Amino acid sequence: MKILDRYLAVSILTSTMLVLGVLLALFSFMQFVEALGDVGKQNYQLADAIRYVLLSLPRQAFEVFPMAALLGTTLGLSALAADAELVAIRAAGVSVLRIVGAAMKVGLVLAVIAVLMGEFLVPETERLAEQGRTTALKIRIKQQNDFGLWLRDGPAYVHVGEVLPDLTLLKVDIYQFDENDRLRLQTSAKSGRFEDKQWRLKEVNESWLAENRVQSRRLLELEWGSALTPDLLSVFTVRPEALSVLHLYRYISHLEQNKQNTGPFALAFWQKLASPFATVVMMVLAIPFVFGSQRSGGIGARLFTGILLGLAFFVVSRGFGYFGLLYGVPAVIGALLPTLLFFGLALVMLRRVH
Repeated sequence: MKILDRYLAVSILTSTMLVLGVLLALFSFMQFVEALGDVGKQNYQLADAIRYVLLSLPRQAFEVFPMAALLGTTLGLSALAADAELVAIRAAGVSVLRIVGAAMKVGLVLAVIAVLMGEFLVPETERLAEQGRTTALKIRIKQQNDFGLWLRDGPAYVHVGEVLPDLTLLKVDIYQFDENDRLRLQTSAKSGRFEDKQWRLKEVNESWLAENRVQSRRLLELEWGSALTPDLLSVFTVRPEALSVLHLYRYISHLEQNKQNTGPFALAFWQKLASPFATVVMMVLAIPFVFGSQRSGGIGARLFTGILLGLAFFVVSRGFGYFGLLYGVPAVIGALLPTLLFFGLALVMLRRVH
């Protein structure tokens, strides 16, 4: 990397890290204030609230990376413009595209960091955060209605009354059907735990129809061979946005095999794939605003413009994705189109200042 590229990269990267730190401090404070509302409930104490906020930092960093890149690039280059360094750089014959190239190199580094965080760090810390919170508050995971969780496992339908934070299942009912869609076997269990790569059901009652009458038997324990795993069930304890791309892909495949709706998880999958690209796009978008407004405002004005752009991108990307789900737009379009639109805006504006 040449001296100029290194100088620009250091300026942009330093400003981006500064902005990221400020954004994380702001969002963490807001989350901490919200978490204080639960302190004193059940076993939830101040230390639990602090632990929850700290473990949520990687997820928050991943989510605000594009905005931090936009504001950091704007701040870094605006500082150079305020000291007339950009004017000197341009007077030396350095093109805007050369500066864009330096910014993109930083963007690629940040994109790689975002991918590593999203795949390895965020899923684990988010799981620990939610597990600690639900355990302290004695929350049991239920579906968004009073009927528990309904899952499909091949030809069988599974009903789970409750899922504990450690993914222990309570009130398990398994309905197995034959090739003619007639109920063949109904299994009820008080609880179930995943041990030695399979489920072990406790206090089991099995019922089936034989010779025009119902027969049944009781078992203290039963091994249940199922395609459902704790990894698949963990989607009910962690938001889809906090899952890894690989985990989302596996769960989407499971839903597709069982002909179930994949919408929210497919949207989260494509949004996570688009996030690193969005970070680079936001850095490129900041450059024409810096060069185009050197005579019309100071750093404050440029940062204000960057904040508005960042909020616009956040609203458009989230809103378009969810509206797409409502109106049947493919998840890949709902996730990628906002980033592509802002990329197109960046290219148009770069042509104007080039």
